[in-house]
Amino acid sequence: MAGRRALVTGSSAGIGAAIAERLASERCAVIVHGRRAEPAEQLADRIRIGGGHAEVLLADVSAGGGAARLADAALRAGPVDVLVANAGPFVEHRFAEATDEEWLTAFSANVLSAVGCARVLVPAMRRRGWGRIITLGTRGVATPLTNMVEYSAAKAALVNATGALARELTGSGVTANVVSPGVILTDGMRRMFEDRARAAGDGRSWAELEAEVTIDYAPNPVGRLGRPEDVAAAVAFLASPLADYITGNTLRVDGGITPSLNP
Repeated sequence: MAGRRALVTGSSAGIGAAIAERLASERCAVIVHGRRAEPAEQLADRIRIGGGHAEVLLADVSAGGGAARLADAALRAGPVDVLVANAGPFVEHRFAEATDEEWLTAFSANVLSAVGCARVLVPAMRRRGWGRIITLGTRGVATPLTNMVEYSAAKAALVNATGALARELTGSGVTANVVSPGVILTDGMRRMFEDRARAAGDGRSWAELEAEVTIDYAPNPVGRLGRPEDVAAAVAFLASPLADYITGNTLRVDGGITPSLNP
């Protein structure tokens, strides 16, 4: 990936941070994006200390044209070869609970944030004859989650849009793919499970809790929860020249929790 430059949205923490660090380890210059300066700068410093190249751009991509402005700012500093559309917050709502505003927020934050960036970056990728668009899906696309109804629906729309973009990019040298994580143990996810355990009077350590949480919340053949690094490895592969012949696909990183194989 030496000589390439990547914009990773929502990369100041969690899965996005792991993706940024992995791409940087492959000698790709990385644009770290977030809404707050401190965590974004901390990650960029960590990448630089490790010998990588990182810059920081701040923006709210969830509404109001923020995604397009972010992509424009990234282009002003040089070509962008890879877009990883990772930004996309989720909240837990059941069907009867989610309001119209929450549905609109889910679609804006998860779909328009990716579409807005891609719309700005794709034309230059076409002109150069090489590029990567990678969006982040969820297992809820294939197996809709009743407790994340608007989030799952928004991600399904994003997957569909990514497939349409892949077809539109036929013959251009630019690919568009989805990486679909299962239950990934970010710091926030771990805190959620630990808080639930404490509220139930369970004082076990995380090492003791994880096996039970996996069985109850995300039973899968691998037998553990995913790690951000698992997702980052998949993204790095699709972003690399090794994946030149892969487009319009969804790569599931879920430990096999989705019990199906695409024909």
